[in-house]
Amino acid sequence: MTDMPTTLFMDVEPADRPLVSKRFPEAIFADASLRDQELIHACDGADVISTFITTPFPRSVIQNVPNLKLLCTRSVGCDHIDLAACSERGILVTNVPDYGSHVIAEHVFALLLSTLRHVPEGSARVHGGVFDYHGLRGMALRGKTIGILGTGRIGRKVTQIAHGFGMKILCTDRCRTLELEDLLHARYVPFAELLRESDIITLHIPALPETEHLIDAKAFAEMKRGVILVNTARGSLIDSRALLEALKNGTVAYALLDVLEHEQNFEENKELVTHPNVVTTPHIAFYADDSMRAMFLDCFDSIEQWREGKTPEHLVKPPTIVCDLPGIRQPQRI
Repeated sequence: MTDMPTTLFMDVEPADRPLVSKRFPEAIFADASLRDQELIHACDGADVISTFITTPFPRSVIQNVPNLKLLCTRSVGCDHIDLAACSERGILVTNVPDYGSHVIAEHVFALLLSTLRHVPEGSARVHGGVFDYHGLRGMALRGKTIGILGTGRIGRKVTQIAHGFGMKILCTDRCRTLELEDLLHARYVPFAELLRESDIITLHIPALPETEHLIDAKAFAEMKRGVILVNTARGSLIDSRALLEALKNGTVAYALLDVLEHEQNFEENKELVTHPNVVTTPHIAFYADDSMRAMFLDCFDSIEQWREGKTPEHLVKPPTIVCDLPGIRQPQRI
């Protein structure tokens, strides 16, 4: 390629822009809040776009950026991109499949430990001048049963940490990972058994048509009373209305959420996120110094591989087999 392609980077914080500009001096930056015609206008003339989950690329946008040849999302998930529309136009899509599985797994336990050991309440009490532990009795993780739904990169890291805490580990996934069974004493079980037997359930599966509202009223009815539900994956996995009802009736003791359905519409989530037994962080599980740097470097590699005429290593293809977890739903073609 003789002419330097126009490269657009969406949603890059000021602190990260020098890293981008050092590798791609010609890079143009655009804000994450752009939608529809504004987004199309910003993308005009761009051959390469690096985006993030905060900027959706639906069919209506993809069909109106004629120069686009490579779309790099700095994320694992691609549910903000219409992959079928990209495929129809011959646009290559890449992701960053493992920039920070360890930091997301760590966040699961940050949520669990801070909640179950009443860290925010204890700190607020001391800040208020009261140094008294009464009423702050916590719950230990050792000996509790954790159900891990999905044992990909993040789920495996969660399993390792759970083993270190001395927890009993149940897993559900379409593929068994023998090292989790042999070294960490995890046990693979059907979905229904994981729901019934777990004291803590943590979600680590992708957002797909067949996983939307996977945790619904029927799933909550199968769970232990007083279960703790953790979601650092995608908000669409949980039926928010069913979760709110499960919190009200005591089925769910705590919901620890880093993601929500309709994250940009706070009013729609207000009743859920203000419930006293809900702890919510604003989609920050991935957000750490080393993971952010790894995310950018992986994206840079994809762009340079494409510029050199190579097929990017982390090319994303439209899915043909959807999530096929034992006892959940039959796989379909999409």
